[in-house]
Amino acid sequence: MINDESEPSIASEETQLGEKTPNWQVLTVSEEEHLERLDAFLVRHFPKFSRVKLQRAIAAKKVRVDGNHAKSSTRLKREQKIEFLPPQPEPENTIPEDIPLNILYEDDHLVAINKPPSMVVHPAKGHWSGTLTAALAFHFQQLSSIGGATRPGIVHRLDRDTSGVILVAKSDAAHINLASQFEKRIVEKEYFAIVSPSPNHDRDIIDKPIGAHPYQREKKAIRIGHSTSRNASSFFEVIERYQGFASVRVKPKTGRTHQIRVHMAHIGCSVLCDRLYSGRAKLHLHDLTRKNQDQEILLERQALHALNIKFQHPIDGNEMSISAPIPDDIQQTEQAIRKFRPLT
Repeated sequence: MINDESEPSIASEETQLGEKTPNWQVLTVSEEEHLERLDAFLVRHFPKFSRVKLQRAIAAKKVRVDGNHAKSSTRLKREQKIEFLPPQPEPENTIPEDIPLNILYEDDHLVAINKPPSMVVHPAKGHWSGTLTAALAFHFQQLSSIGGATRPGIVHRLDRDTSGVILVAKSDAAHINLASQFEKRIVEKEYFAIVSPSPNHDRDIIDKPIGAHPYQREKKAIRIGHSTSRNASSFFEVIERYQGFASVRVKPKTGRTHQIRVHMAHIGCSVLCDRLYSGRAKLHLHDLTRKNQDQEILLERQALHALNIKFQHPIDGNEMSISAPIPDDIQQTEQAIRKFRPLT
């Protein structure tokens, strides 16, 4: 973690190295820094940020050289102006917040939470408050320390707009055991989703590697043979079909970021209202009835819910199965689809 007290302030850098513009830090390349790489230059002047974080800032166009975007490997020239928009500092500790939690199961070693949609699991850029970890820190005196100060008890995660069951470790011993079960694929996860259009097969296995998207950092993609690719496998089964839609259960055998969303989009049946992979962020009633007066919003988040998780209790080894009921917004959306888009 960054320790602000041990690092020189950015204000002192600005005074010494260049003028200040709103939010952006402006520096001038010295004689000694001639032909130095851009990322190395930033590491020296902003040591509180890692090289990786600075390279990401460069890729995100948060660094300009004489007003132009550049690459990490760009060789600088004397007297060039370097503009840098520093990333937001990460909190060093989780700040407890009194946020209600829907507890599905609890004992001395673990707790299972029914995570609502729109809740980020742990602090990240743009989401420093309102997180699951902030709520956990308020409601529980003891949580595993394995995940560090900003991720106490977090063994696995769900995407922000995915609802459902998530396990949290109260002790380090429970955390280590559960993490091992995830790694060995002992844990079985089942998701409920509404997809559009309906899949061609009643059931199938999607076995495609997932890696970084070639040009959108917030997305993942099917990447075969790429350095970021990791094997990914998902089993899906159609529960019910409608005109242009289907409800499905999905059992991912691996746990890659955005796995279900990427795999379903890959076969042409994106998760409904998945703003990243479906091209649709909301579903209105008129999308089903085709009547302009039906302006009601049925759904405005991805129709994906972590329905059930099976695992071995980390201490006594007993088989456990914990389920989270499908939330109202997804249920009501499916009911409307069933009513207005029945499969005839």
